[in-house]
Amino acid sequence: MNEQLRATLDSLPHKPGIYIYKDENGVIIYVGKATSLASRARSYFQESANHSLKTKALVSHISDMEYIVVGSPTEALILENEYIKKHQPKYNIRLRDDKTYPYIKIALQDRFPRVYRVRSVQQDGARYFGPYPNIRAIDTTLDLLNKIFPFRTCRHDDKPWAPPKDGNKNGWKLKLFPRPCAQYAIHRCNGPCVAKTTPEEYGAMIQQIVLFLEGKLDTILDDLRTEMAEAAEQLEFERAAVLRDRVEAVESALAKQKIINTEHPDDRDVIALATAESEACAQIFFFRGGKLAGRENHALKGTDGAETAEIMASFLQQYYEHAPVVPGEILVEYEPADAAELIAWLKEKRGGSVAITQPKRGDKLRLVEMASQNAQETLELERARWLSDSQKTALALAELQEALQLSAPPARIECYDISSIQGSSVVGSMVVFEHGKPKNADYRRFSIKTVNGADDYASHQEMLRRRFKRLVAAESDTAKQNDAADGEESDGDSFRATPDLIVIDGGRGHLNADRMVMEELGIYAPLIGVAKENHGAIGEHEEIYLPDISQPIILPRGSQGLYLLQRIRDEAHRFAITYHRQKRSQKAFASTLDDIPGIGPKRKKALLKHFGSLQRIAEASAEDLAAVEGMTRDAADRVLEYIGSRKSAAAGK
Repeated sequence: MNEQLRATLDSLPHKPGIYIYKDENGVIIYVGKATSLASRARSYFQESANHSLKTKALVSHISDMEYIVVGSPTEALILENEYIKKHQPKYNIRLRDDKTYPYIKIALQDRFPRVYRVRSVQQDGARYFGPYPNIRAIDTTLDLLNKIFPFRTCRHDDKPWAPPKDGNKNGWKLKLFPRPCAQYAIHRCNGPCVAKTTPEEYGAMIQQIVLFLEGKLDTILDDLRTEMAEAAEQLEFERAAVLRDRVEAVESALAKQKIINTEHPDDRDVIALATAESEACAQIFFFRGGKLAGRENHALKGTDGAETAEIMASFLQQYYEHAPVVPGEILVEYEPADAAELIAWLKEKRGGSVAITQPKRGDKLRLVEMASQNAQETLELERARWLSDSQKTALALAELQEALQLSAPPARIECYDISSIQGSSVVGSMVVFEHGKPKNADYRRFSIKTVNGADDYASHQEMLRRRFKRLVAAESDTAKQNDAADGEESDGDSFRATPDLIVIDGGRGHLNADRMVMEELGIYAPLIGVAKENHGAIGEHEEIYLPDISQPIILPRGSQGLYLLQRIRDEAHRFAITYHRQKRSQKAFASTLDDIPGIGPKRKKALLKHFGSLQRIAEASAEDLAAVEGMTRDAADRVLEYIGSRKSAAAGK
């Protein structure tokens, strides 16, 4: 810490405000808020504090700081958000897609309000609904609304009076068109431009549109049915027929609406997070009157190394700054940092009470879990979409070619990983990416056979030896015989192809062990190891190990090549874990039933297919077991007797 920074820290007041950290070049790298500037800002530099990796990395780059004193913690929160939006500091969490979603605007300040799509929310007295996930969704909603409610879609100036041309003050008249447009002829507008409706009638229709967008369709139906009955009683059959059509349209929309019974009639938002590497996604579900009215997701950046409480707090602050509606209750997956300040700010924006709740059980927890699952799915989808982007994929392969000193971009990349728990059911995985995209047909699994216990190096060697000896003798009958003997899946073309790059999930030790196998078989394809290493205050980095280079290569965090390597490595890990779980499940089931006299593979398979688990078999009666195809009463009695004896022995221990 330099003397200038120390002097600034020593002079900080115990007042609310924001603190601004800068690097040696004077660039703002972090903006924070505090109830007490002195306490909060100094806490970053306390050696005894248990800081996150991200905070340690931030502190290592702080060279100077500024601060601004404000009147209250709420003002500090608002000012912090403004500075983050303006300067986009490296170590702050930021919404990547802030203000990109469209809204539906109802211009209530007009005499005959328009209902249309906008991109931003203004403080102009209008009602805003949304945001909607895309343009198609909002246009579909507007089209449906216009079929049910004939609001005007034109830009006609609806000011009620126009001045006379001759300057005569007594010559003012209604500002009307000589004839209505085609929208009126097809019953998509009720003609305010030609005085076919009054402001009161039009306003009542607008209120029904508001109810529709709030998800209160039952209220609309009650109002429309009442109007229809009154029109019929007054013998206004044409108007009653129009109202009948509206009732049917609303009923159809209600039938299509996804309804979740929350047993809570008020409005609430449900928010969950999903994180992976340096990415994060926030998923929001909007419940209005107990019904799921919509959802949206937001990608965030700058989350690498950040705590979930910090991510949640930053998201709530940035999202609700522009949200058109702040509900009375917000259910969150993680308790946000500085929750009291957030609640005070949200209360001020809403003009009423706001609760931020992290549910632990019941229906509320179920809603949060639903949002969490969708957040994870959305994050995975975004990662998958990245792979389909040919430009980014080409850039990633070009970056790998340059960083690894390859003769050409690696068209075929194979990645290998091992999975086990304390050396049991050890399995290996091989995943293949061609031109930056997964080639699932070439994925292969290995059941490690010659290694006893948890020996990762030896397991890797066996897997690579069994894979590449197929390549050496790809065209010989011996290769096919070895496949059958080793219990591999049919090799097809996967074992016959030569990879342009071999990726090992591991560090220098794994790389050296696998290199020995490759040299033994005479395979000289490029070979690298990828491992995540922790460097204390600097944080975690993905390090790439090459056989003939002593120091690992570290690609920049924003590198497309690094992202592709991480994706391939994660896919190999997922594939290995899936196979390992399958093997453990089979082993757990086989270890019990295989020892029962008279229960062979066919009966065991039939029992598993019928009951699904050993627990259900143990709970079944002898009659139920005997009814399974291939079973007899005698065999059923032996199964129950054996399982009972195992339970008694376990209880005796």
